Amino acid sequence: MIPRLRSAWVQLTSLRWRVQAALLRRSPTAREAAQQRAAFYRHVWREAAEQAGMEVEPLGDEILRITREGFCTKVCGNWTAIDDPVTLALAGNKAAVYRLLAREGLPVPRHALFSMDRMAPAREYLRRATGPCVVKPARDTGAGMGVATGVRTLRQLRRAAAVAAVYDHELIIEQQVRGGNYRLLYLDGVLLDAVRRHPPTVVGDGRSTIRRLVHRANAERLSGGFAAAQVLLTIDAEMRRTLASQGLSLRSVPAAGRGVVVKTVINENAAVDNEAVGQRICPAIVADGARAAACVGARLAGVDVITEDPSRPLAETGGVILEVNTTPGFYYHYHRRGEAVPVAIDVLRRLIEDSSNKPSRAL
Repeated sequence: MIPRLRSAWVQLTSLRWRVQAALLRRSPTAREAAQQRAAFYRHVWREAAEQAGMEVEPLGDEILRITREGFCTKVCGNWTAIDDPVTLALAGNKAAVYRLLAREGLPVPRHALFSMDRMAPAREYLRRATGPCVVKPARDTGAGMGVATGVRTLRQLRRAAAVAAVYDHELIIEQQVRGGNYRLLYLDGVLLDAVRRHPPTVVGDGRSTIRRLVHRANAERLSGGFAAAQVLLTIDAEMRRTLASQGLSLRSVPAAGRGVVVKTVINENAAVDNEAVGQRICPAIVADGARAAACVGARLAGVDVITEDPSRPLAETGGVILEVNTTPGFYYHYHRRGEAVPVAIDVLRRLIEDSSNKPSRAL
């Protein structure tokens, strides 16, 4: 493609995805889903405060002030005062985190950094790749935005890069590691919970297209409240690529009872797609996750691990540590298959301990 035409195409593609993202955020169903997510966090923080004999005061914009005599903290969804802003910024830089983990001998995906005006490293990586690749922003966008899986061709690479560039100038291409996605939640190096997060699926009825099944699934999520899901499924390039990898499209009509994975990126899964797996994670993986959190300096960390067998060390299975999340979502630990773990209570208790351990300062 001629450089000038390529530049115009990239700008148009990026503009298209910016407009689509803005329209999705403003849609009535998206607002309703956001309200359900906010209601979930109000519920878990009020539950935690009640356990600790504390008062909760809403301050606006989903910020809650939690107080007891001699103690005060503020929370907003899954944001707390546990970790400092510099640690949050570091954890959001995926390339920097990969470097830190690799330096400590922890397994991370093989990857390369590139940008839209410096595509050569990505093209060379793709040429040498032996399987599908992932393209994503180099900095955390939250909720998997801008992430593209199943990238195999130069055309797919350019399109995925244009979408990812909406969220960050610097991009990453990496191997798409086979295996399940496991979220390990740590607080000061101690594992609180482990969850396998399965990708979102719809189930065919023999009559409906996948597009219609997706719309139906979203309606069920909204009617079920936050106990059913915290987000909606979005029809985007990631969904189309995931379906195409199975020989399907949004117009396909799956047989009755057939489950169809609609996205490889798991962020839009539902409660039924999450599974408690604390007893299945081998001690070596638990130790690796704690080391990963320590590398970043994160006290509260959701460490994402990809492996085909969590009962064996990552070195034996080719598994990797994918991310260290410093504002980990609580949802997977409350609504899933298996007993809930009320992690907000542990976090609030630690905030109280931190406050009591701080030296008092004279005014």
